Amino acid sequence: MSAVVRIARVEGRVIPLRGLDIDTDRIIPARFLRVITFEGLEQHVFEDDIASRAEKGDPHPFAQERYAGARILVVNRNFGCGSSREHAPQALQRWGIAAVVGESFSEIFFGNSIAIGLPCVTASADDLEWLQARAEADPTATATLDLTTTTLQAGDRRIAISAPASAIEAFVTGAWDATGLLLEDAAAVKATAARLPYVSGF
Repeated sequence: MSAVVRIARVEGRVIPLRGLDIDTDRIIPARFLRVITFEGLEQHVFEDDIASRAEKGDPHPFAQERYAGARILVVNRNFGCGSSREHAPQALQRWGIAAVVGESFSEIFFGNSIAIGLPCVTASADDLEWLQARAEADPTATATLDLTTTTLQAGDRRIAISAPASAIEAFVTGAWDATGLLLEDAAAVKATAARLPYVSGF
């Protein structure tokens, strides 16, 4: 069995998160960062936003039971801006998010997401509005993101999505998964290590 994880399709329910310029400190507040491990980050996703909205009687999507288990996050423009912390996509993925669809993403957030196998793709503002409204009206409705056809199917609506060709290729082929690639060719890694005096000499 291949050690490499290839990601071509993501299917599941949608969680809508409206708002422009949602930064990484809102995704995971700095006080919850772990130096050694990412363990437990999912428990603090959007914690400050959740508390702030609860005071106003406006429950945050990530605090609503009806979105528990959702796998596709639909956002707006410039998602993941702010600091370059890799904890932000880690926290989302550990919460259960398997793909993010938005109008645009911070470049560093996008890169950090690729590194952990979290596809971030873009769609038009009109399509995002429709997806968010659909999920708000029916949290049980599912969608299918297909990187091979660069489309997202939601009910009868087929939505065009996009991402850099290199990112799509990395997910579909498994090239994003550096650890998996090493494990898949462990014999070659061991052979190379055996030839290196600063490895084999110890």
